[in-house]
Amino acid sequence: MSTSRAYIRLVKKLTVENLWLYIVKILMEEGRPLRAYDIKVRLREKFSIDPPAVTVYTVVYRMSRDGLLSRKQENGETLYSVTERGINAFKNALVLIEEILSKLKL
Repeated sequence: MSTSRAYIRLVKKLTVENLWLYIVKILMEEGRPLRAYDIKVRLREKFSIDPPAVTVYTVVYRMSRDGLLSRKQENGETLYSVTERGINAFKNALVLIEEILSKLKL
């Protein structure tokens, strides 16, 4: 079965282009701050998403700037954890996704 370009675009939109959802999920489940590199590793292990490191670092930086993540320095490393704002954004996104799915289901 061949995969259409439309499907390939959809996969990219729902994964790499919305990486923040997966990052929040990882940090919520870990329950502790992680380095951006550790987040990248977990993306691959848990979700089979393997974006370039620069993409992960860029998304994590933007999430921190937008208040979805907090960051702290510990032993010379930057660690990220999800904020209440990040958790609320994640929950709102899940509601939206569920609404879209319910409208699209046959």
